[in-house]
This record gives sequence, structure tokens and C-alpha cells, in this order.
Amino acid sequence: MDIKDIKAIIDLMKKNSITEFELERQDSKIRLKRGSNSGAPIVQYDEPVVAAGAVPVLPPVAVASPQIVAPPILATGEVEVKSPMIGTFYRAPSPEAASYVEIGTEISPESVVCIIEAMKVMNEIKAEVKGVITQVLVENAKPVEFGQPLFKVRPA
Repeated sequence: MDIKDIKAIIDLMKKNSITEFELERQDSKIRLKRGSNSGAPIVQYDEPVVAAGAVPVLPPVAVASPQIVAPPILATGEVEVKSPMIGTFYRAPSPEAASYVEIGTEISPESVVCIIEAMKVMNEIKAEVKGVITQVLVENAKPVEFGQPLFKVRPA
């Protein structure tokens, strides 16, 4: 993938208000993430293994640092855990495993609450808030959109 392709992806991200993009191929992986206030993307690129004598392509340099934003508190005092990407929502790591969280489960900011599959990559989604799960808003194995509420949490 060359810099022209990366710039095109960044333009699409800006036009469609997408904050994260990840593409993985057999020999390379690229992950783009836009900061919430800066508007500048963060580029992460794992360089592919290069055969002896071949000329490697240099990866782009990161252009911004990530910013953590606290989830907004609703009028009911609850916080929504929202989807950070488009994909398929899964409540458990496998069909036969127990769900990561249920209603009444106490969570911390580092607690994994679900998985979202995007482009055949399983992405663990963390709560980013401390509290108790009060509602599960999405049915298992259903598609979700960026920013769609997944859970409601009563902050602790």
C-alpha cells in the first residue's frame, strides 16, 4: 500500500466521520485512528517482512496522539458504551462461551464488554467507564454502526 492509498482512506474517513480504520493483509497491516479534537489521523503501520535484496517501503509516521474522552452521562445518570466501529456485535468470545457481561455485572474501564468483528478481525471492546451494566442494547450477532449505543452503565 502506498502513501496515495493511505491519503485516500484518510479522506474517506473525514468525509464519513469515521474515527478508526484497520486493514490487514497477509504481509502487512495498517490501522488509522483519528483523534477526537485534532482531526489529524494517527497512522500505525506494521512493516511487512522483506526478502533479502528487496527494497522496503518506509511506513508513514504517526501524526497525532490519541485523546481519551469520557463518555457523556445521560439524563437518567447512566452512561452509554458506544461502538467505536462498524461491524458485527458479539457478546461472547465464541458461540459456546458465556457472555462477557450481563445485566448487573460490575465493570471497570479496562473490562472487555463485547467483541466487534470488522473485516474478519475480532476487536475486543472495553467499557472505558466504571459501573454496573443496566441494559444490553444490541442483540448478539447483529450488525452495529459507528457510535451506536451497545450498553447502558450506571457509573460507580
